[in-house]
Amino acid sequence: MTEQRFVRLERRAIIAVGGDDRRTYLQGLISNDVTRLSPGLAQFAAMLTPQGKFLFDLFLAEAADGSFLIDTEADRAEALVRKLTMHRLRAKVTIELDPTLSVYAAWGDKVATRLGLPAAAGSAAPFAGGIALVDPRLASAGFRLVLPEGGEAALIAAGFAPGELADWDRTRIALGLPDGARDMEPEKALLLENGYEELAGVDFEKGCYMGQELTARTRYRGLIRKRLMPVTISGPTPAPGTIIHHGEAEAGEMRSSAGDQGLALIRLEAFQASGGQGLRCGEATLTAHRPDWAKFPETE
Repeated sequence: MTEQRFVRLERRAIIAVGGDDRRTYLQGLISNDVTRLSPGLAQFAAMLTPQGKFLFDLFLAEAADGSFLIDTEADRAEALVRKLTMHRLRAKVTIELDPTLSVYAAWGDKVATRLGLPAAAGSAAPFAGGIALVDPRLASAGFRLVLPEGGEAALIAAGFAPGELADWDRTRIALGLPDGARDMEPEKALLLENGYEELAGVDFEKGCYMGQELTARTRYRGLIRKRLMPVTISGPTPAPGTIIHHGEAEAGEMRSSAGDQGLALIRLEAFQASGGQGLRCGEATLTAHRPDWAKFPETE
């Protein structure tokens, strides 16, 4: 049996959005349908440029006081606050970084039971003065928690043992899950190249939001030419951004990595032609894999 483990995700921070207009305000700015957000249901989403390119990845949960807690990249959180504030106009909302809250990940057997959660992706429930949730992208990705000071002690008291961030990162990478700007280049990346449709991070039925047109057009016209996917690395680990080749042709770029596992943005034409085998990246050879959850055009 796998012991229940937890780790603080120090690369993440929390922004609290409150006020009477918080729901309609966010609904016009992010890729998911905020009208469905509730104390029992968390979401994965993104904020885009007006041209439809990726800016920020977001995990959203509703707090006990009705405010929305946004889990985002810590080193870019202040930039997100500025961007949100710029679009506030006359909306009755408050937007604040909350340094009293930390983000944790948890994994292992029977964690949902220990946290009082249903097993479905996105399920959320109160825990230790904060919120516990099943990762809204994939239930197999484990659990996230937004906890106040003393969160680590609360997890230990609940029977969890401290884990290693590297273990969590390897699990994320093996599943093919992007981690913010480490894997999606701001102002350049497209949501659908990074699995946002399959990972429940974009709603195609909601009304307009910033950047919606390109995302919808990419889907309906079948314009996806690249996909983020896990790779096994043989040789020295390539730096993020290193060009990948199939034969003499460029086939993609390296993204984040942990040990001999990584993520890479790979041209689907090259992936299909190579079968994912023998891709060169710097001095390393990569073997690419399609995640079980992903729907690539050539396999549909």
